[in-house]
Amino acid sequence: MTRPARAWFPAALVVCLAAVVANAQTGTVNAQTPVRQPSTDSATARGTAMTIAKGPFDVKTTPQGNMTDPAAVGRLSLDKTFHGDLEGTSAGEMLAVRTAVQGSAGYVAIERVTGTLAGRTGTFALQHWGMMDKGAPDLKISVIPDSGTGDLTGLAGTMTIDIQPGGKHFYAFTYTLPPAAK
Repeated sequence: MTRPARAWFPAALVVCLAAVVANAQTGTVNAQTPVRQPSTDSATARGTAMTIAKGPFDVKTTPQGNMTDPAAVGRLSLDKTFHGDLEGTSAGEMLAVRTAVQGSAGYVAIERVTGTLAGRTGTFALQHWGMMDKGAPDLKISVIPDSGTGDLTGLAGTMTIDIQPGGKHFYAFTYTLPPAAK
């Protein structure tokens, strides 16, 4: 029998790790933990104007394989629905490990987003890299270079995640997108 997940990661990482720690003890989420903003230097160097898309999103995680060994690498599938400035869905996979030290763990994930951004439709891929070192969070979510398709070809950017008290998820997507083809 699987016990409820304990949120031993800060809120920004809980979105991807809750299912991995499904066998941990029940606890609380600190939604006020800051997450370092990923670098946007590459867009600035290209002289492209940055745009910020914001909104809520829903996430469902489904454990894959054996999730009973807390020392093992956990794997789960991700399904998200984005609302707001980015309207769409995503599907992805995540790998995560927690350690015996309270507040230390890590995960990587890749998800493919299908949707509409700034009135333009297509797909793109996001890569996640999350680490907690004795409670100190570091989270990077970036568009995989050249992964944009359709009207989103050439998309570049980074995303941050915020989870409010009560579990509501929000994203802020800082991106650049070449002018639409005519």
